[in-house]
This record gives sequence, structure tokens and C-alpha cells, in this order.
Amino acid sequence: MNHRWHRGALGAFMVVVLAHWAEHLVQAYQIWVLGWARPEARGVLGQFFPWLVTSEWMHYGYALVMIIGLFLLRPGFAGRARTWWTVALVIQFWHHIEHLLLLVQAQTHHFLFGAAAPTSVLQIVYPRVELHLFYNSVVFLPMVVAMYLHLRPNRYERELMDCTCAGAAPQSATVAA
Repeated sequence: MNHRWHRGALGAFMVVVLAHWAEHLVQAYQIWVLGWARPEARGVLGQFFPWLVTSEWMHYGYALVMIIGLFLLRPGFAGRARTWWTVALVIQFWHHIEHLLLLVQAQTHHFLFGAAAPTSVLQIVYPRVELHLFYNSVVFLPMVVAMYLHLRPNRYERELMDCTCAGAAPQSATVAA
């Protein structure tokens, strides 16, 4: 997956990431532009399948897909791009832990911090919608930097790459005599 299929795997992964982003952005638009009450602001899929928004399994499943994707695609990156991809992976690991805590609470009906519903650690400080916009931003931004650097490697990074994401190495110009 990190050799000749790396570009395709990255593309497929980014479709999933961008679709998830779209859901959060639509939900934010529904709350802050349309003035909908938070329980009614369910993104796109949640309008048709309301149970999705309240399903901790769905949210945990996405967090798991993200961490697995970031982990599996990481070996294809080199140099600066790999550093930025690793930053996204580390942040997503924490985001995954938060969703695991939410899932366990939803399954056991034992809620942290005396809350009436599943509550993540940082959710005691920030509302859930804002917190997840923040999490998605701080995972997505280093991914974008990593992708940019991966597609534009310097000479050293290109030598370390096993994939063809950056295209063929530029040929050195020869001077005709």
C-alpha cells in the first residue's frame, strides 16, 4: 500500500476525511448560520439517519478508521512529510482515546465527571460541537502539510520515497555541446 498504491490509498483516505469534514461543517452551519438548536443540527447524514449522530459506535468507528489510516499510510512518507503525518497521528491517537471513553460510557451508562451523558475529557471545558471542530482541524492541518510536502519532496526525501506520489524525479538538464 505504501509503494505503487500509495497515491490511490491516500486519495481514498482523503475522500473519507473530507466527507467527515463536510458533516462537521454542515452541522456548524446549521447551528451558527441557520440558528438551529444543537439537537436538530445533525449534519447531512444525520438529517436522514438521526440515530447516526447519537451513535457513539459511529463516532468511534470513524476515529478508528482515522487512526488506522494514518498509521498504515505513514510508512509511505519520508522526511518532513513523515514528521507532519506523525503529528497528525499522535493527535488522532488522543482523539481516538476520547471517543473510546465516550463509547465505554455509552455502553456502561456510567458517565464521567458526574455528567448526565457520555462526556470526553476536554468536553468538560468545551462544548462537543466546538471540540470536534477543533480536533478535526488539528488533525487535518498537519495532514495537509504532510501531503503538500509529500507531493513536493526535496532531493533527499525523494531518494527515501518508495512510492510514485511525487511523479518521476526531475531530469537534470544537460548542456548540448
